[in-house]
Amino acid sequence: MHSVSTDYKLKSYRTKTVFEDTGWLLSEPFEDEPSLIRAIYSEKQLNLKDDSYGLFKYADWLPVRRYMEGSSAPVTFKSEGLANYLGLPYLYIVFSGWYPKIGAKMPTCSFKETEVYPVCARLDQSVKDKVMVVASAGNTARSFAKVCSDNNIPLLLCMPLSRIDALWFDKPLNPCVKLICTPEGSDYYDAIYLSEEVCKNEMFFAEGGAKNVARRDGMGTTMLSAVTHIGKIPDYYFQAIGSGTGAVAAWEANLRFIEDGRFGSNKTKLMLSQNIPFTPMYDAWMNKSRQIPEIDPEKARLQVSQIYSRVLSNRKPPYGVPGGLFDAMVDTSGEMFAVTNEQAIEASEIYEKYEGVDIHPAAAVALASLIQAKDKNMLDINKNILLNITGGGEKLYFEERKNKLSFLEPRFILKAPSEINEVVDKLIYEYSML
Repeated sequence: MHSVSTDYKLKSYRTKTVFEDTGWLLSEPFEDEPSLIRAIYSEKQLNLKDDSYGLFKYADWLPVRRYMEGSSAPVTFKSEGLANYLGLPYLYIVFSGWYPKIGAKMPTCSFKETEVYPVCARLDQSVKDKVMVVASAGNTARSFAKVCSDNNIPLLLCMPLSRIDALWFDKPLNPCVKLICTPEGSDYYDAIYLSEEVCKNEMFFAEGGAKNVARRDGMGTTMLSAVTHIGKIPDYYFQAIGSGTGAVAAWEANLRFIEDGRFGSNKTKLMLSQNIPFTPMYDAWMNKSRQIPEIDPEKARLQVSQIYSRVLSNRKPPYGVPGGLFDAMVDTSGEMFAVTNEQAIEASEIYEKYEGVDIHPAAAVALASLIQAKDKNMLDINKNILLNITGGGEKLYFEERKNKLSFLEPRFILKAPSEINEVVDKLIYEYSML
């Protein structure tokens, strides 16, 4: 039986104050302005455990209090097929999903799985007997549902009704996992609002999203996988962004590797992308602005309904907050790309043809941005390029199971904010009966 418990403290990005993680902390206890906090690990050099630990092989740089069975780590490999097609001899791919041929065995087919295990392994007595609440547009919800179901962790998912087709599983879920939805025509922002209202009741607590150091450092394992495989910090990092949290996590991991001292001292250039027409962070960055421009909610919903990758649809991302994406982009001299649906679909077909497996729309947006950068001569092709394939193998996973999958149905679909209190009362009763 494996055991892990990491020695770490927390630090405010803005005030630089260092403090103990005394509970489910998402910010500095006495900070008067918002800022992301970071985990500061006692182990300054990353010592890998063996592969039997799954994602917890990186436990030195994960803020966890225990080991959990069932996790899988991202897989990094030097591309041949796609690299030859694009003319990029030093293209590396970090793949999170289902592709046993290369050792990738995440049954949710998404890198969101890398977030969930550390989040759940960080849980402590301060939230004992409470219900964790997660808002999601799809892949995050599936990953949280699976891990919490397998480990009997009470979970409430808040999702737009239009996205519940993403909640497929290889077996029925534990009743400790429940789903409530905003109505047809709503989006991820509405789900976030619903989750915030639910968490006003002391029975429930917010998982925290980008503010949760365990989520960010879990996502950062894609960079840990890549750097330890390549042997050096890559020069370019390509990823599509919805909230930008994964890119912030890659930046933070990069800084830890510089402090480690064994993998180089360069800062990976963040090469990030959004899906046209929903491009709030791209628009802000093109204006070199820390603030995302205001957008009419109805216009935003229309834009989200038109994009190929619906998961890239966060209207309130951690972009301008200190320690957030804007700071990461400035620090790494990053670039932003806007990708059309047609470009993403073509990229998806290219990846499957040359690497042998299907990929999620968000990963296709990232590949399309890599193709853009190559076509615009924005890359030194003799340097190491890392492409983060954040989800893939779903079609393969379905084929192997002959569509014998279970789906999670919503317990309640809220049509108006006035229904929230009544629904919360009913949920409290249902959780108390478990």
